[in-house]
Amino acid sequence: MEQDLFRFQITGGQEEERIDKCLSDLMDTLSRSYIQRLIREGQVRVNGIPVRASYRVKTDDDVAFFLPRAQEPEILPEDIPLDILYEDADVLVVNKPKGMVVHPAAGHYSGTLVNAVLYHCRGNLSGINGVLRPGIVHRIDRDTTGSVLICKNDASHRCIARQLKEHTIVRRYRAIVQGRLKTEEGTVDAPIGRDRRDRKKMAVNPVDGKDAITHYRVLERFDNYTYVECRLETGRTHQIRVHMAHIGHPLLGDTVYGPQKQPFSLEGQTLHAMILGFSHPRTGEYVETIAPLPVYFETLLHTLGAGRTGSPAADCEKLMKTL
Repeated sequence: MEQDLFRFQITGGQEEERIDKCLSDLMDTLSRSYIQRLIREGQVRVNGIPVRASYRVKTDDDVAFFLPRAQEPEILPEDIPLDILYEDADVLVVNKPKGMVVHPAAGHYSGTLVNAVLYHCRGNLSGINGVLRPGIVHRIDRDTTGSVLICKNDASHRCIARQLKEHTIVRRYRAIVQGRLKTEEGTVDAPIGRDRRDRKKMAVNPVDGKDAITHYRVLERFDNYTYVECRLETGRTHQIRVHMAHIGHPLLGDTVYGPQKQPFSLEGQTLHAMILGFSHPRTGEYVETIAPLPVYFETLLHTLGAGRTGSPAADCEKLMKTL
């Protein structure tokens, strides 16, 4: 069986942590139970010696972690229509619909955005993220709609990845949150990491989390909801969903970070990646795309604003023209 070797040097901040927890934090894509199984199989060694999950690490410990290489399934191109917002020889921006997974994963090896892009681009995609994520430099959740940027070559991928790391890419979302925000605008500056009680979820985690900053402003208020714009300064998993829930205003429709019961027939959170702006990787010129609100979102805004003068969706269009 082919394996990948990962090596870590333990720092003072990790002193006395259990080895299984330490690796779970370092390898946050793997569950703690899976790591414990690998430890039992002797795939984790500290200073060259296999250890138990209960071993507590010490500063300067040399940890070797052998991870079995997954057998990657063949991902096939599929003729799935794409709503293209921008395209040239280097990049592609598409408006992803609700319910579509961005890249293949367990249980989703067809019908993904990657399957559609493979067909559309005919193999002209960056290969930096491997066969499961060709061209994918960032992602949005399955039930989040809106702009996704795809890179057609490695040079573009590296350039866009650098912009993401330096927080220079403009990402403005539209969301409907529960409750009425008291202030017109604000910033949530709270680190995000794995939820310690549920590893499948993210949470504000001051101990193990990574820096995360979301700016928000009110676009319209309804009786029990608020229509907001959220601007990402960082791009952590589920960032807007976690941050808005953290301040007591979870996204409408979000049954993971909000109430299980919803007053509307919604499929997931009301979140739309509307505006995406970046420096073109070849020319350096600023490129900005705007993904129109999906029909369900506009309908919901009209429903919430029924009986008022003017149209929330029309007001949104006017706002977009001023940005």
